[in-house]
Amino acid sequence: MDFTTHEEQPEQEEQPLGGPSLEADSNDSDSAYAESARSSSLTSLCSEVTRGIFENGRRYHSYGSAQYAFPNDERELERLDMQHAMHTLLLDNKLFWAPIGPSPQAVLDLGTGTGIWAIDFADLYPEAQVVGTDLSAIQPTWVPPNCRFEIDDAERDWTFDPDAFDFIHNRNFICAIRDWPRLIRQTFKHVKPGGWVEWHQKHPQFHSDDETLAEDNPIAIWGQHFFAAGEKFGTPPHSCRNLKQWMTDAGFVDVEEHIVKLPVGPWPKDKRLKNIGLFEMVNMDEGLEGLTMMLFTRALEWSPERVQLFLKDVREEVKNREVHSYYHFYVVFGRKPAILKPEP
Repeated sequence: MDFTTHEEQPEQEEQPLGGPSLEADSNDSDSAYAESARSSSLTSLCSEVTRGIFENGRRYHSYGSAQYAFPNDERELERLDMQHAMHTLLLDNKLFWAPIGPSPQAVLDLGTGTGIWAIDFADLYPEAQVVGTDLSAIQPTWVPPNCRFEIDDAERDWTFDPDAFDFIHNRNFICAIRDWPRLIRQTFKHVKPGGWVEWHQKHPQFHSDDETLAEDNPIAIWGQHFFAAGEKFGTPPHSCRNLKQWMTDAGFVDVEEHIVKLPVGPWPKDKRLKNIGLFEMVNMDEGLEGLTMMLFTRALEWSPERVQLFLKDVREEVKNREVHSYYHFYVVFGRKPAILKPEP
């Protein structure tokens, strides 16, 4: 795939949130297309996890200042690698959109997960030194020579030197961060003057442009419960809507916010969006339990049995080609000024 920088940004001021309405494909003859993707190999690039706790049959990390709501077992690693392919396609076959220049030297990937983004970036920029940090040691041992991984909690004080990185990246810290403004101030401290910080974050509040998603649809209800659970867990899922302002408050300049629509299911007419929707259908079908179980059992005090019964209904609607649902995906980036103003 052609991983390049995003030189020309789309205009958004005169378009509705997330861009124009998505057009559904009236041809429903490609049901086998979805099935073939489900049966494709979703291999993970990971080594043995050295830390973990078990709850409701899933493994979670056991390191960090606060509990992370999503698992780190093999099922989740496969989903994360598949999700990486989906997000790259969503961003027009790019790993990032910030205009970082042709030769970054030091790059930090926060919450690196399986490390696949860091590995792809290291391959793309062999002269850069790429560091991926995460709460769990779930990354592979065979990596490019310019890539390494460390166990670290992004919400604690970082041990890196100030002004250490040309580019800091994060993807999908949803329901993971309890103090976003502090985290953003840390990125400002540790990125070099003139360097860039970029966030890729989901906002799983579901919509449809043609009113095919009813308010009582299990997909919509899941989104409502997810936001309520995230609030009670101390990690509000709506935080991505504030990233632009928080970056400006921290001192970043040239801050841009781009909101794109991420379809659920292969219903869009557009071929690229159809593929993205297919990825997300599989993502939700196979990953919904991991995204839900701890949040709902702890924050909403649901029983595991109630969660499983509810998710059965959600999965059925995710596969329903008559429901044209989507949610928004935020891409927010900004630059640390090359010349900083002296503190008063």
